[in-house]
Amino acid sequence: MAKFNRYLITAALPYANGPVHIGHLAGCYLPADIYVRYLRAKKADVKFVCGTDEHGVPITIKAMKEGVSPQDVVDKYHKIIGDSFAAMGISFDIFARTSAPIHHQTSQDFFLKMYNDGLFEEKESEQFFDPEKEMFLADRYIIGTCPNCGNDKAYGDQCERCGRTLSPDELINPHSALSNAPLVKKKTKHWYMPLQNYEPWLKEYIIDGHKEWKNNVYGQCKSWLDSGLQSRAMTRDSNWGIKVPLPDAEGKVLYVWFDAPIGYISATKELTDNWADYWCKDDTKLVHFIGKDNIVFHCIIFPAMLKAHGGFVLPDNVPANEFLNIEGEKVSTSRNWAVWVNDYIEDFPDQQDVLRYVLCATAPETKDNDFTWKDFQDRNNSELVAVFGNFVNRAMVLMHKLCGGKVPPLHPEFMNDGDTEILKEFGLAKEKIETSLETYRFREALSEVIEFARKGNQYLQKNEPWILASVLEKLKSGEQHAKYPQYEEKDIAFLQGRIDICLHIALQMTANLAIFSHPFLPFTAKKICHMLKVVDRMLDWENAGSDKLVNVGYSLRPPELLFKQVENEQVTAQVEKLHAGLKQAMDAAAAAAPAVEEAPPAPAKPEIQYDDFAKLDLRVGTILQAEKVAKADKLLKLLVDIGTEQRTVVSGIAMHFNPEDIVGKQVTLVANLAPRKMRGIESQGMILMAEDKGKLVFVNPAEAITPGSGVS
Repeated sequence: MAKFNRYLITAALPYANGPVHIGHLAGCYLPADIYVRYLRAKKADVKFVCGTDEHGVPITIKAMKEGVSPQDVVDKYHKIIGDSFAAMGISFDIFARTSAPIHHQTSQDFFLKMYNDGLFEEKESEQFFDPEKEMFLADRYIIGTCPNCGNDKAYGDQCERCGRTLSPDELINPHSALSNAPLVKKKTKHWYMPLQNYEPWLKEYIIDGHKEWKNNVYGQCKSWLDSGLQSRAMTRDSNWGIKVPLPDAEGKVLYVWFDAPIGYISATKELTDNWADYWCKDDTKLVHFIGKDNIVFHCIIFPAMLKAHGGFVLPDNVPANEFLNIEGEKVSTSRNWAVWVNDYIEDFPDQQDVLRYVLCATAPETKDNDFTWKDFQDRNNSELVAVFGNFVNRAMVLMHKLCGGKVPPLHPEFMNDGDTEILKEFGLAKEKIETSLETYRFREALSEVIEFARKGNQYLQKNEPWILASVLEKLKSGEQHAKYPQYEEKDIAFLQGRIDICLHIALQMTANLAIFSHPFLPFTAKKICHMLKVVDRMLDWENAGSDKLVNVGYSLRPPELLFKQVENEQVTAQVEKLHAGLKQAMDAAAAAAPAVEEAPPAPAKPEIQYDDFAKLDLRVGTILQAEKVAKADKLLKLLVDIGTEQRTVVSGIAMHFNPEDIVGKQVTLVANLAPRKMRGIESQGMILMAEDKGKLVFVNPAEAITPGSGVS
């Protein structure tokens, strides 16, 4: 295994066109922070960099909507986003900006190095141009008539009425959203990176060299590489962004996905003069934390850029998470279906660790997961309050009540097998948590932390020091305890010893809980340190698993509750707030949208005879595999099990479904349709689909049935 002398950890640069929501936190920022806090506890040389991505179409669209300049937009949201991260304890070493001069210079230098090395292709293409504004238009700035439903207010990338994904060339009578002027096609020159030239190297780097990557990351990379890479434009026409540093490039900027990952480099430059140690030395471990929508950029395009430029280390791992839904629905910022981090901080003051805990416990590490306010309440009340907080509080209260507020001695002569076993758990817990953290299994690591607290509660319950104290009090007054008459005056030293042992071990467990929980619950860990009157360096990982963290005879502070109950009224209010935000967004959209008539259902087709229908062989099949067809945006290649055999079917549904989301789904297949070649692939049937306002839906049985079952 490679030995690394320093770590460079990055978290995806959020667009500075709106606040961050809990899906962002769960996707990459919280996992990255957990990992970094663990590395720091191990005294590793680590830098944690991030910043706002302040270029690209989303920024300019937001500026148009708000009637301000793009710079005004990014200034506003850089602060909101940065404040939200800081409040949640996301401990970046730097939170930079891609609008900063150092980033512009770094990106331009990177581009020029590749340009001077002859690594770009210059190509001319025709793109839509607004003659009044004298500018090329991004897809979202183009309006025309939808060829599917006839909506004359469709955008160049999507029709809002029928939901169909579009390209500007498909629109009828396209015109500018900025000036309403008819558009013309105009030639423009751009610089392309021939990614296909890096395919062999990428296959060696990823497919052969990083089989340990998460399945979702490895699988998506393999799918892209198997489909074949193509040249990709690294520049575009715009007046907002980093200017292309060439004499014949007026009005052209670097493509946002070229400059954005270079933001990690420029942020490190801004952070430290020794930035090259973290980017250019082979003993640096570079890890990108991202969401699944950024996999191709961080695993294929950016590594190819780094390889082409030369002199940089490559990502050792890219532990991307899937998406977090909210109350069973996908997060939608346009529909305001989101839990905004700045709102949470206001509604739940001093409860950052509760959200950190819930988002880690339900993190979408291997598949999309769902956040609900009821689950938030249940996990807080039944795990944080009833297990973690309860154990720490019991240990502290009993120590003050039974040991005079001081750490009691251990009394080895009175220890039993149960004490020995629980002390062994210290080291075992450290090993399990450490192994999980090293392999980016943060949910698993957190569950071990809670399990350690649960074992602490069980240990207290089994030894019952409060009962022993009652027996001891009786004996000291010359009486016997009715429930435990076997104890006599000669047992006073033993009973006091057992009380001391139990609470000594419980306090050492409490100190270990502070260390174990610190990467996940930093605010809680600091509260525990305050109660134990220990300095923050106790949280160093080398102390984890020790049974000598608090000294005998040391006076401790009074206990304070670590967590509080989340009440039903709070949950109800949050759910209502979600729906109110959705309604407000929908009302605003309806008010802004032009009045359009609902598209009528398609007219019935001509009448056929029963014998015509009887010729169809309709069968239920199960999708076993799904992948994109190379160089075909709309096609998926499916492998469908129809009982007697497995069929290859090419279906034009790629704009509506992700390949990984439909594996295992049952469909209805026209099994006796003559084979037809599509993009060189022989399609052996047709999948039946229903269409509702441009949205495609599978026609399938209500419950799973045997593949090959007939449909009649």
